Amino acid sequence: MSDDASARDVDRRTFLQTAATGAVVGIAALSGIQLATARSLQAQTKRSPEQALAELLAGNRRFAADQLTSIEHDLKILKEHTADKQEPFAAVLACADSRIPVELIFDQSIGHLFVARVAGNVITPEIIASLEYGVAVLGVSAVLVLGHTNCGAVKAAMKADPVPGQISALYPHLRPAVVESRGNLAKAIEVNARLQAELLRTSSTVIRQASAAGTIKVVAAVYDLATGKVTVS
Repeated sequence: MSDDASARDVDRRTFLQTAATGAVVGIAALSGIQLATARSLQAQTKRSPEQALAELLAGNRRFAADQLTSIEHDLKILKEHTADKQEPFAAVLACADSRIPVELIFDQSIGHLFVARVAGNVITPEIIASLEYGVAVLGVSAVLVLGHTNCGAVKAAMKADPVPGQISALYPHLRPAVVESRGNLAKAIEVNARLQAELLRTSSTVIRQASAAGTIKVVAAVYDLATGKVTVS
């Protein structure tokens, strides 16, 4: 074989090796995209109440450990998938406090959670109506009533000081927890989440029936601002 032919043979082998390597890399990249897409849409699938709650708590463990996976989701695909419909797997009633970014602390993304927020995470007719929609129309499998440490609304209800505007309208909703806690703020926050969850179970016909049928689970929990961890009551 001539030197030219030998050189051409080496060039051809190099080209084929390079092409093969590129194909493998391309397939791996495509697989990664497909995996991320599947992970993005997985939260939209139907879960049992136990599975929905387990996913919330697993997401919170990832958040507390600074190991978020929701940032890997393809937001363009999620927005397209949810433009005409929503299929959240769980609902969360949280305090309006700016330190409680609900989707973030449960490591979820667009369309995964149906969230209602009000200071003190209290049950009102409007909150009940919203959560009933999540249960009856959207088919969520779990409802988490989420209190949080150092809650300003609970603090204010404990002090019962004069306040401007309609802020004091929250006090009657929070008083039962304040009374039961006997001045212990941490206890009042935990009790309030539990009492609000129980009120939701009993005062909503829709949720009461779904709970009796085993299609929904209503759970109370507290989010720790310092650690980022959620503890189920």
